[in-house]
Amino acid sequence: MTGMGWRGAALAALMGLGAVVTAGGALARDDDPMPKNANAATKAAYARHEHFEELGKTFKALNEEMKKDAPDKAAVAADTKIIASLGAALPTWFPKGSGVEARPKSLAKPDVWSDAAGFGAAAAKLKDETAKLNQAALSGDLAAVKAQLRPTGGACKGCHDKYRQEKS
Repeated sequence: MTGMGWRGAALAALMGLGAVVTAGGALARDDDPMPKNANAATKAAYARHEHFEELGKTFKALNEEMKKDAPDKAAVAADTKIIASLGAALPTWFPKGSGVEARPKSLAKPDVWSDAAGFGAAAAKLKDETAKLNQAALSGDLAAVKAQLRPTGGACKGCHDKYRQEKS
């Protein structure tokens, strides 16, 4: 595959991921409101869902911008800053007790908590890759941003494959 071919494939994959995360969040919001008088774990589970919605929406916006003939470097930098911030915060979104017991529609597998070391390593990988994505954008080098999209998407996928249930 040529350099442009894999980059295009990476962009398409990340767009798909963003669309899935965003669409899934929109559906859940309508039929899965947070209960009144929710405890801290339940609030964390619902907040986590909102954070993932924002992450998906921002990935989608970044991918749409990167498809343009002349992407707006400021918009790219703004998107990657949000992505890096969310990537760094992600480990805090999973306090013990915030799985399906707190929000029945949670897609977090019990492995998030039973394999805390593995989940921590996956979250650290995401943090590193999103930071690299942001650094590429801050440098103004759009080719570097494009090159970093695939590893960033791979870090998302790696965590989803092991720690996220399939949507039914």
